[in-house]
Amino acid sequence: MLIDIQNLKKIYQTELIEVAALRGINLQVEKSEFVAIMGPSGSGKSTLMNILGCLDIPSEGQYLFNSVDITRLNDDELSAIRNKHIGFIFQSFNLLPRLSALHNVELPLMYAGIDKARRQGLAKTALEKVGLADRMHHRPSELSGGQRQRVSIARALVNNPGIILADEPTGALDSVSSIEIMEIFKGLHREGNTILLITHEHDVAAYGNRIIHIKDGMITSDQPNLN
Repeated sequence: MLIDIQNLKKIYQTELIEVAALRGINLQVEKSEFVAIMGPSGSGKSTLMNILGCLDIPSEGQYLFNSVDITRLNDDELSAIRNKHIGFIFQSFNLLPRLSALHNVELPLMYAGIDKARRQGLAKTALEKVGLADRMHHRPSELSGGQRQRVSIARALVNNPGIILADEPTGALDSVSSIEIMEIFKGLHREGNTILLITHEHDVAAYGNRIIHIKDGMITSDQPNLN
């Protein structure tokens, strides 16, 4: 079992009120699954993704990642889990504008202390995998939205993570680019990668082999996608 979550709760405390973003989530994800998580704005899906990605910790409950209890780790240990085992892909790409595509993809390997020659080789391979071999020396401003998202995917793949977390990866793209990006995800899943994807678009969720709906901080349905 890659992910095992039991009775996960997240409560945000303000001066006046408590806001329960997650109200007791139970979720298990096996290796090599492609899970799409859907829900309206404010449903708790982004909060859940942040906890899955070790960017936040729950208020209550247990989160086991590869049998490691994430809720017991300190900040440095959480950072190590993120850097070694999780690849992140965001709607806004989160690329550094002054760096080339190649150098953006190299960044996780720099943080991991990989030497320059090896990390450049790995970054080039990742860019080739997403079809950007001829654009690796371009800066983000010289790339289309779809190409920037491909760089983001390559960066997520470069350290061979145990899981890929994608938060609205097609949200800033036109329909043609969205299909191209989702075909890349489809291919990555076919190769055995584990993918968790947040989306509000049904046609994007349809690429997953399992679709989860969240509302008001609770899972309302969790079904295999038989299409």
